[in-house]
Amino acid sequence: MEKVKLGIIGVGNMGSGHIRNILAGNTPEIEVAAAADRREDRRAWAKEELPEGTPVFTEGSELIESGLCDAVLIATPHYQHPVLAQEAFQKRLHVLCEKPAGVYTKAVREMNLAAGKSGKVFAMMFNQRTNCLYRKMHEMVQGGELGELKRVNWIITDWYRTQIYYDSGDWRATWEGEGGGVLLNQCPHQLDLLQWICGLPKTVQAFCHEGKWHDIEVEDDVTAYLEFENGATGVFVTTTGDAPGTNRFEVTGTRGKLVCENDTLTFWKLKTDEREFCRTSQEGFARPECEEIAVETDGENPQHVGVLNAFAGNILHGTPLVAEGKEGLRGLTLSNAMHLSSWLHQPVEIPFDEELFLRELTKRRENSRKKEGKEITFSTEGTY
Repeated sequence: MEKVKLGIIGVGNMGSGHIRNILAGNTPEIEVAAAADRREDRRAWAKEELPEGTPVFTEGSELIESGLCDAVLIATPHYQHPVLAQEAFQKRLHVLCEKPAGVYTKAVREMNLAAGKSGKVFAMMFNQRTNCLYRKMHEMVQGGELGELKRVNWIITDWYRTQIYYDSGDWRATWEGEGGGVLLNQCPHQLDLLQWICGLPKTVQAFCHEGKWHDIEVEDDVTAYLEFENGATGVFVTTTGDAPGTNRFEVTGTRGKLVCENDTLTFWKLKTDEREFCRTSQEGFARPECEEIAVETDGENPQHVGVLNAFAGNILHGTPLVAEGKEGLRGLTLSNAMHLSSWLHQPVEIPFDEELFLRELTKRRENSRKKEGKEITFSTEGTY
């Protein structure tokens, strides 16, 4: 195999962006062998953009059954991700899945089992892991440079969305169509990065405000408190209703503090471990000596192209993926725990009762509303 023959299932904002990247020559080991979308206008776009004769199907299942592809990229509404992935694994196809991996962890766990049985490559489109700032944070925190984790704070409120965004399709911002709001649509990358860099917390208590700033039935404002196994604590704050918003990720350990904000990474490095300084200092108001360091990175941030090229490289050469499929379960675990905590009005331990979560989600799906809206195509930049 010289190139991976890729089928794109879902030719909306993200799927069309991936097609453009491939056609522009940014992924030399991938070619688009087929595409699929349920909307006629998107199929028409694909037929016009793709090389003449490239098959374009109505259903993802038809593409999977066609035998034309080595792999599929799933960029459909969230509930379909595990369903289509399992169909693809049954046909011995490799799978690259857009975020989130699914809506509820039980389905994603089954998807990962299917991937394991197939022996095929399963990857997640966690393109933010390619960002040099987050890669450096992962290296420093997991490598012990910050010492023992003490505190995690992420204020990610620069997801501002207008009402027309939510009115652009009847699946958006509904329990039945999307399965959640800001946690499931905008924040899967941040939840993935948080657990990738700092690990999963053991306890979550969240307050998810549904339709606080928009006429929607799902959450658009969230504040969550996290507790980690070693006693570290954290706060995660997000919304689509703040303007101007903030994106500040702060991680504090016993040997200093990392802050990622405004595309820069700063390390306040302590000369002495804070725990040791606290125990040994003879002065009540003394503070450990600290050096402020502008952290250098390799400057690389290939985003979606980086994930696509790593996916092809793993299939063809066995080189590492950006994010394995099983990683999709971890970020979704955090999202599900936040929803469940808010629904039950109590802290939730991780791992949580997946059957209880599914029952609570099903109640909301049964009462979900359908909106009358015409789907609007936004640009592929910042489409989450």
